[in-house]
Amino acid sequence: MPADTAREPPGDPLTVALVSARAARDLDEDLPPLEAALRARGVAVRIACWDDASVDWSAVDLALLRSTWDYVERLEEFLQWAERTARVTRLANPPALIRWNTDKHYLAELAHARVPAVASTFVEPADSPARAAGAVAGFLERDPCAEFVVKPAVGAGSRDAQRYPRTAAAAATAHAQRLLQRNRSVLLQPFLDSVDVHGETALIYFAGRFSHAICKGSLLRPEAPPTDALFAPETITPRIPGADELEVGALALAALAGAPGLAHLAPPLYARVDLLRDSRGAPCVLEMELTEPSLFFQHAPGSAERFAAAIVACIAP
Repeated sequence: MPADTAREPPGDPLTVALVSARAARDLDEDLPPLEAALRARGVAVRIACWDDASVDWSAVDLALLRSTWDYVERLEEFLQWAERTARVTRLANPPALIRWNTDKHYLAELAHARVPAVASTFVEPADSPARAAGAVAGFLERDPCAEFVVKPAVGAGSRDAQRYPRTAAAAATAHAQRLLQRNRSVLLQPFLDSVDVHGETALIYFAGRFSHAICKGSLLRPEAPPTDALFAPETITPRIPGADELEVGALALAALAGAPGLAHLAPPLYARVDLLRDSRGAPCVLEMELTEPSLFFQHAPGSAERFAAAIVACIAP
């Protein structure tokens, strides 16, 4: 898909803040190409950390979330910041979508909307500690998977996520209990071993339109402990998605219109739908990334320019 021709917006230049975090700013490989693509269109760009109290968000036309990867441990503070910022400028994506997307309970809503999604069982902090053991045992009784994953319902970058063989139910239960004791909801999912062979497909959309796709190698290795970094190291290559993958991606985006509180929203300015193939080879949603996803511009020539065009179209008078 060719990049659009750069143009100067009329009148005063538009101003976009690319929103990051102190710990992530130098790690975000998407920032330099996006900044260059926006400046080529005459847009003034600044890079700012979301929790920098000195930033006047009302002075920009758009605050664009890019790498706020430290929000997990400060979720309510981050959501409150998003609400405040959206009252003084345009925030992408908007607060209602961020609140919905930062908690993986949305996977249950996707499944209810008949979007193929990885089967998910939740264990809540209000449950007794013994509930974790029962939940793991019940999950393994229902699902014949050889391996499974324990992770927090609010998490990013595979932090606090771990892959277990079904023979390690005791260790998995202890992991779940540690998360529950920190007042974090727990998510149990079968590990779909196709990812070890075929990887994970990430479909990337700008303003509701498909842009490009990449393949990610498996992030969770057998016997490997959870990462304590901002995100687990990734192996990324370009990918041409299958028609069945594009169909599931479109279903996932369409389902947003039926989610509580989201029906009034336009298609998200950016979205990433991460897919795995199940035991039958059919694609299913592992995650929808609508808050601060990497967009992998370096693996898709012209993609930063396409995103810049979508941004300008979103905010230009």
